Amino acid sequence: MSMSRARVARRIAAAAAYGGGGIGLLGATAVGVLLTEARLARRVVGGAHESPPHADGRYGSAFVHRLGRDPLLLGVLGDSTAAGQGVHRPRQTPGALLASGLAAVAERPVTLRNVALSGAQSHDLDRQVTLLLDDGPAPDVCVIMIGANDVTHGMPAARSVRLLSDAVRRLREAGSEVVVGTCPDLGTIEPVYQPLRWVAKRLSRQLAAAQTIGVLEAGGRTVSLGDLLGPEFAENPRELFGPDNYHPSAEGYATAAMAVLPTLCAALGLWPEDEERPDVARREGILPVARAAAEAAAEGGTEVTAARGRWALLKHRKRRHLPAHTEATPHHAWLRVGRGS
Repeated sequence: MSMSRARVARRIAAAAAYGGGGIGLLGATAVGVLLTEARLARRVVGGAHESPPHADGRYGSAFVHRLGRDPLLLGVLGDSTAAGQGVHRPRQTPGALLASGLAAVAERPVTLRNVALSGAQSHDLDRQVTLLLDDGPAPDVCVIMIGANDVTHGMPAARSVRLLSDAVRRLREAGSEVVVGTCPDLGTIEPVYQPLRWVAKRLSRQLAAAQTIGVLEAGGRTVSLGDLLGPEFAENPRELFGPDNYHPSAEGYATAAMAVLPTLCAALGLWPEDEERPDVARREGILPVARAAAEAAAEGGTEVTAARGRWALLKHRKRRHLPAHTEATPHHAWLRVGRGS
């Protein structure tokens, strides 16, 4: 299955690179069923109209006087998952969780700037990148979570990948490191039934693999969210899904954040060097990019980083418990914060 997914991912990524609109992964009838049942599923889930909590601000204030250095800047872009839809407290959002964790690892304050938009598809990333870069210095590192709405709204996969790759490239050119949480496994949403569940799983995993190829080519890193929003959520829907049975709960966001945090830190050179070498015992290694992308799409928490040429490093980083965190210190003078070194 992974080899087949690798071939499809290569085709989608190639179409994206050459400006193709899309590839017929499934017949028109199957896609029609997907879109129809997705609309029905959206009617079933509730509570999705509430705005996600505003979590922008400074985290790790305890480290302000220890080093006397400017805060690291963390940008978050994407859809409702990146925005933190489904929870009620700012500290429960993925942006706040990652900012708190990054501050603890770096022993340095972190300023969070979240421009994600609930309901966003990949075509909104251009606006989000512009908003992020125009409002101050480029972030030291950015996290993007996108793709679910592309699948449920029928956006051609090649176009989705191209839009994401363009956003990653713009951020990298501005000097930001970029980590992308790839498309989650939509086959686990509780109100979604067959045949939509099977179709959604297949499409979301194919998109996640293709996203990985595009992101690596644009200079970013990826972490698979598919499996994290898969078996764990399916087995514990009341604990890991929020009240609307669609968006993650506080525990679900914490699970995803624990998987992304090590890659976020590694992108900034903050992870122990001995953990950067592939560990064969943990099934890590150098693989062809497409194969690494396909394997990552099937296992949540898997990182893929460009190695050399058409090769990529596949890693299963050890998850660290997130530190106890507090609400952000309101920081309205974000524009005046200097970029961290």
